[in-house]
Amino acid sequence: EIGVGLVGFGLFFLLFGILLYFDSVLMAFGNLLFLSGLVFIIGFRRTFTFFFQRSKLKGTSFFFGGLIVVLMRWPILGMLLEGYGFISLFRSFFPVAFGFF
Repeated sequence: EIGVGLVGFGLFFLLFGILLYFDSVLMAFGNLLFLSGLVFIIGFRRTFTFFFQRSKLKGTSFFFGGLIVVLMRWPILGMLLEGYGFISLFRSFFPVAFGFF
């Protein structure tokens, strides 16, 4: 329950940061909440093994690289990098999610 709330607040802060003309502080806070919520939902070990699988290292590097770039206060470039990393990481999950709806 806590993890779902953290992920929800993380997505809210990300969206709010984008709506406020890419406010880097809100976006960085949203990223940290999203990642901590993911850890609470599936556990630290499974989160670590998910992000650092050999087939997903490219997406992981883009995602965390984008997070670092957002923390360095370049939010537009950071979100582009994170978006590519997110799509690359969760590519196999999208058909399952769309089939559910």
